Amino acid sequence: MRTTRRGFALATAGLLTPFTIARASASAATFTAKQVAFQNAMRALWEEHITWTRLFIVDFIAAAPEQEATKARLLRNQTDLGAAVRPYYGEEGDRALAKLLTDHIVLAAGVLAAAKAGDRANLTTAKDQWYANGNDIAAFLHTANPVHWPLAGMRTMMRDHLDNTLAEAVAHLTGEWADDIAAYDRVHRQILAMADMLNAGIVGQFPGAFA
Repeated sequence: MRTTRRGFALATAGLLTPFTIARASASAATFTAKQVAFQNAMRALWEEHITWTRLFIVDFIAAAPEQEATKARLLRNQTDLGAAVRPYYGEEGDRALAKLLTDHIVLAAGVLAAAKAGDRANLTTAKDQWYANGNDIAAFLHTANPVHWPLAGMRTMMRDHLDNTLAEAVAHLTGEWADDIAAYDRVHRQILAMADMLNAGIVGQFPGAFA
């Protein structure tokens, strides 16, 4: 089964325009059902990433009793994201990405802890480590798919994700509720674009898997 460009847009009503799939198959007039399904699966996983991250921010700052359960669910999402690339980058790629993303969450928790404590020295160190991990994730993605995931683009993508998440956390910590909500809206828009970028790279690198 194949879907026209108009049909694809209708099928994904309420989501961002799938411009990155179009870039990956610029000469194609249609999208396959496998491409549509894969894009939606990637978006769902990355939306889980930001949803559980937000819940952990809220729980941690409030010292809520469920914060450890929330963190555990957030960490499970990193394993799920690693598993999502296993068909294309193998078991080693799965483990490597899951490890980098797990570190991403653990380091983010360190940033939150230092910010909540007002510990400026440790906050600077924690932020430096978190952004360095973002660069490591970008490097991993570029190495896995150098044609479709250029290093500069991956670094920008990760930096935007971290910047937006940090703005969300700071706004929530300081009680700037309108800014907090606006920051999460930016996080949401950016993560969908990020999911599409990653989706398009895999479709472009492994077109036979989506025929």
